[in-house]
Amino acid sequence: MSSHRWNCLLLNRLESNASYKEGLQKGGRFVNLKVALLVGVVAAFASPALAQQWYVGLYAHDVTFVGNALGMGAAGREDGVDLHLGLRSKRITALQVLGAPQAHAYVSINSNRTSDFVAMGFNWPITLVGNLYLRPGFGLGYTDGKAGLPPANVPGLSPDELARRRTLYFTRIDFGSRMLFNPEIALGYRFNDRLATELSYTHLSNGQIFHHGKNQGLDDAGIRLVYSF
Repeated sequence: MSSHRWNCLLLNRLESNASYKEGLQKGGRFVNLKVALLVGVVAAFASPALAQQWYVGLYAHDVTFVGNALGMGAAGREDGVDLHLGLRSKRITALQVLGAPQAHAYVSINSNRTSDFVAMGFNWPITLVGNLYLRPGFGLGYTDGKAGLPPANVPGLSPDELARRRTLYFTRIDFGSRMLFNPEIALGYRFNDRLATELSYTHLSNGQIFHHGKNQGLDDAGIRLVYSF
């Protein structure tokens, strides 16, 4: 084998390793972000004066029925199930001007490892009748999903690169920005003072504020179990 070919193979191997290491570093940074968020929030809410609720939920990832029903459209590009792990504070009486909301923070982990995210915000439990209640909420999220997919209509692309970009276009959400808005709403039922269940819908998008252009949001719909302590 010629020395030129050996050099090309070595260069390709080094580039591949560099790309792999970069991917590991990016994944590691996001895992560290999720861990840091959970540790920080747990530490902040751990005192009896603040702690109120833990919850765990299972969600269908990237559902389309809500966006289509409201005429807003939906991405419908990603699959899998999302595991939500979160906690809430007691109602914050110091924020009475905002209706004394509860603070919340949670992490969402996708079974296909496509678009994980972390989020923090406020929510307002509203009693409807008996043990039935409504819980709207709003916050900010950060995702490790795609933000700025490469265009597939660029002239001169190789067949392999064109196929790669088309696959990304049809299988990944382009959030436009990693920092996103995170509104949510849930319908809940209290079984007793400790346990409740909630049918929940959450949305994640840039709202054309964090980014102008692509705004393919993520809709999650599912059920969560809430434990109060």
